[in-house]
Amino acid sequence: MQNIKQNPKKINKKKIVISKYKRKLLKHVWLVRTGLIALILLSSYLLYFLISLALGRFGISSYLNLFSDFVFTPIQKIHTAENRTNILILGKGGEGHEAPDLTDTIIFASIDHVSPSLSLISLPRDIWIPELRAKLNSTYYWGNQKQENGGLILAKSTVENIVGLPVHYGLVIDFSGFMKTIDVLGGIEVDIENGFVDEKYPIEGKEDDLCDGDSEFKCRYETVRFEKGREIMNGETALVYARSRNAEGDEGTDLAREIRQQKILTAIQVKVLSSEILLSPKKIFSIWDVVRDSVETDMDLSVGAILARRFIQAKDKISSHVLSEDLLINPPVQYRYDNLYVFIPEAGDWEDIHAWISETLTSN
Repeated sequence: MQNIKQNPKKINKKKIVISKYKRKLLKHVWLVRTGLIALILLSSYLLYFLISLALGRFGISSYLNLFSDFVFTPIQKIHTAENRTNILILGKGGEGHEAPDLTDTIIFASIDHVSPSLSLISLPRDIWIPELRAKLNSTYYWGNQKQENGGLILAKSTVENIVGLPVHYGLVIDFSGFMKTIDVLGGIEVDIENGFVDEKYPIEGKEDDLCDGDSEFKCRYETVRFEKGREIMNGETALVYARSRNAEGDEGTDLAREIRQQKILTAIQVKVLSSEILLSPKKIFSIWDVVRDSVETDMDLSVGAILARRFIQAKDKISSHVLSEDLLINPPVQYRYDNLYVFIPEAGDWEDIHAWISETLTSN
């Protein structure tokens, strides 16, 4: 039997050196990710920088300051109360929907700066606001009717009364931006705990269709179905899952809807903080393009940089809650509430809700 001696492959010294440094970098993967995100924050405004620099009225020091804000998170540059920053997150229909400025997703988010953590508390859209004689989900709309860009101002002040805490910043995203963001991420994985069928999911653009005289207006709706288990959802599917409200049984309640919305947010958070996204400048730039075009906020760049860093630090300490229905009652439909389906505080005022919010935040 003849021994065959295989010729060893030539060793590529350059590849060895690259491999050696790659292993060192992977030992500090979060440092790499942090640097990448900081770079993205700076690069996203490169065009503005170049234009301003050409006009001679903007210096590179501003961008160095932004990088510094992200890395060192100076607390004096951001609004806080008892070492927390509170943000109101609103989701609206946007253009092409029957009520584009109604915010059916309402989430009070609180970030702890001492021991970085994030608490999300969903508020029912049907909470009755006596001062406005309207539901909570219409405060953004009425604020915009009173003054230009007044939607966030009124929504924030209204939620402050409900939760008993200051709302420092606001953020509004429309449904199209929501779908585009998920699609840019490449989809999200959602754990569907309870399957359901909704036979009255509204078809966009058919809100006023007379359906050839059909008294039940069946042509305005379609049937959507979700099976129990894990599912990879694109933007359109995730939006249907988050918005469905006419399923039979428990999944047809507002509470179930709010829980599903938080599941979507959690799935987005998991995907955004994955190495697949954080180590892909191309995807981060794409996400930034969507966010820039579809998000309204009163945060400046410095605040955004600090909160982005806190969000990363809190990646393993994010909790989701829904305002307890034990604190609310659903009164009979009556003229006092414009014959609408509403929730009012069971105690007659917001004090019990203030206590519940405070306890929920401190227990996390």
